[in-house]
Amino acid sequence: MLQFFAKFKPLAIVLFVLSVIIVYSIYTLKTPEEKLPVFQPDMVNAELVDTTVQYIRKYHKIADFELYNQNGDTITQDFYDGKIYIADFFFTTCLTICPIMTGNMLKIQDRIKDDPDIFLLSHTVIPQADSIPVLKQYALEKGIDASKWNLVTGDKQQIYNLARKSYLATKTDGDGGPYDMIHTENFVLVDKEKRIRGFYDGTQPKAIDDLMADLKILKAEYQK
Repeated sequence: MLQFFAKFKPLAIVLFVLSVIIVYSIYTLKTPEEKLPVFQPDMVNAELVDTTVQYIRKYHKIADFELYNQNGDTITQDFYDGKIYIADFFFTTCLTICPIMTGNMLKIQDRIKDDPDIFLLSHTVIPQADSIPVLKQYALEKGIDASKWNLVTGDKQQIYNLARKSYLATKTDGDGGPYDMIHTENFVLVDKEKRIRGFYDGTQPKAIDDLMADLKILKAEYQK
């Protein structure tokens, strides 16, 4: 009897290995890999998108920019090259949604502080008031880590174009004039290819949890 089983042992091993492969393949097919969408302007509420880009259905990316952070450093797309980042729009004297958004960004900052792939980027919507020294003081008061989080100011029209044409983040058109101001609660998740991968209400704790979960999914894409 033992000799009989010994004779077919190699075959049994082969069949066992094949069974494992088949079961794994079936399981993989039934549980498709999670992947975040790549948002295009035509997928987003038209109110949030500048009319000049509403027709775009593919290849949308964040436009190049040149702004200045709280330390007076020039910040361009090069800073975020090969990085994932979360962007938003705020102003330092805001008393409504901005303090809540900043508080939630601080929570995100704490959770990503040791992750070399993830950064934060906040654009002031009133750059004429939020100068570099003002942003610096705000950063110090709030405990913002400049190595992870840039608060940026600069040309107002450039910032407004980014909000409407790149980040697809605000209902206000905004012409960049002296009395014009956009306001949005959106946090925007941007991948390493400068593509939008998610929108989140920066005032809602549940949305922040969703954002953190999506960050894990996005990071997993780059680990394969």
